[in-house]
Amino acid sequence: MSDKNADVGAEYSAMLEDMNEAVAESIEQNVQAQAAFVESWSEALSESVMEDDELAEGVDGYNQATEVWMDAAERMFERSADAAQGEEVDPTEFRDIWLQSANEAAKEIMGTSAFAAANGQLIQSMLDMQQQADDVSQETIAELGFPTRDDIDEVGERLIELERRQHALEEKLDRILEAVEE
Repeated sequence: MSDKNADVGAEYSAMLEDMNEAVAESIEQNVQAQAAFVESWSEALSESVMEDDELAEGVDGYNQATEVWMDAAERMFERSADAAQGEEVDPTEFRDIWLQSANEAAKEIMGTSAFAAANGQLIQSMLDMQQQADDVSQETIAELGFPTRDDIDEVGERLIELERRQHALEEKLDRILEAVEE
């Protein structure tokens, strides 16, 4: 074999090796992303209190998402095989397959009532934590001798009441002045 053929063969082998490494890395990243997704979804479902039908729908959504990921893995394998057989395959195709699959899998999960229930519970927990933090900050402000929000609200209510009374007195005075002038 000539040096030129050897160089072309080496370049081709290097290209295939790079492509195989890229595909393997992509698959590994996808598996890690799926594992993180499964872990977070499992935690959300296990921590939330939901009805049996919501849980069943959540599991069904998760199964649909898993099917989407499996289809993506199959497409990746097929495109890798096409590349190995000499077909020109754009490396961005692999990225696009995973991105599209991630979007589809997210839709499958996020469209379930279990996801909505888990999010509702998360938001309620966040609101409770926010209220607790607000209560602590108001107590701290009061202990430092500064007026709290409640103090300011009370002053505002008193001002409104004083304005109402002042207005009523002005009306009475106007009626008295009118009666005296007549």
